[in-house]
Amino acid sequence: MNETLLELKDLVKHFPVRGGALIKRQVGAVHAVDGIDLTVGEGETVGLVGESGCGKSTSGRLAARLLEPTSGKILYRGQEISHSSRRQLKPIRSEIQMIFQDPYSSLNPRHTVGTIIRGPMEVNDINPPGGRKKRVQELLEIVGLNPEHFNRFPHEFSGGQRQRIGIARALALDPKLIIADEPVSALDVSIQAQVVNLLQELQRDLGIAFLFIAHDLAIVRHFSQRVAVMYLGKIVEVGDRQSIYERPRHPYTHALLSAVPEPDVSSEPRERIRLAGDVPSPINPPSGCRFRTRCWKAQDKCATEVPPLVRLSGNREGHLTACHFPDAPTTQGEDVVLDPALA
Repeated sequence: MNETLLELKDLVKHFPVRGGALIKRQVGAVHAVDGIDLTVGEGETVGLVGESGCGKSTSGRLAARLLEPTSGKILYRGQEISHSSRRQLKPIRSEIQMIFQDPYSSLNPRHTVGTIIRGPMEVNDINPPGGRKKRVQELLEIVGLNPEHFNRFPHEFSGGQRQRIGIARALALDPKLIIADEPVSALDVSIQAQVVNLLQELQRDLGIAFLFIAHDLAIVRHFSQRVAVMYLGKIVEVGDRQSIYERPRHPYTHALLSAVPEPDVSSEPRERIRLAGDVPSPINPPSGCRFRTRCWKAQDKCATEVPPLVRLSGNREGHLTACHFPDAPTTQGEDVVLDPALA
């Protein structure tokens, strides 16, 4: 087991909702992240998946301390950084870097590629052997770009090339952990595999740990060693890649996996679970289990008790599930609609 690099403990982030014609007072809060526990080991890749609006990106920004948590703890190498000041964070800022979702808005259009990648070195007063320019060219070559293009501007590159520039910027300070916030979702499908393979090579060659945030389950399975499934601000299941994809225990995980297209059209089609209703509002989430309003297993207990994220008997070590009835049938009940074309 790798030594723990990043640990999130009961992490909470609520964004205030303000209302009123003259005096804007707080009338509620968006429960973006509502008590999650997650660890990332040294050199490990952990995937964080879930549908849009479940709190994945907010969790990543909290882990990178781009946001300050409402409550809970963020520990890096055992040191709590939940509410550390900029001065206290400075020694570890270089070790935690982030790759953003949009390769167009995350790069300053007024700066050349060389200036963008060199910026973190200047801010942290790092002078690599051979100079910063040489290091920038090395990084461009590492991510598969022409090192002679360091004087070009972002608009002269394609989307996939811009994301490679963002990856080079993240590598500039030799980080130990990279938080990749849906790094390929804005790219063409033909380019996504190239970028994911590049990240895998970097992880393998440099030993960098990744928190890989995505909604594409096929990409997460290809890239991550462990997977955490998130729903409406809560983590509902965590486990190694094989146990999550082959033996999920939470009904929401079942529903997500049933929607993944089958690559082998000749095989027997599986049942597709189409969940009834919409995702509840994060301003007023359901009591008890967050998923109960759309779950075919829901009973009275689900409305009154929050299911803990625990290991179940028969599960692999480290496979945790937050469900009161994980062993109940997976696709039977009034709240499940099976697609007749796929069933």
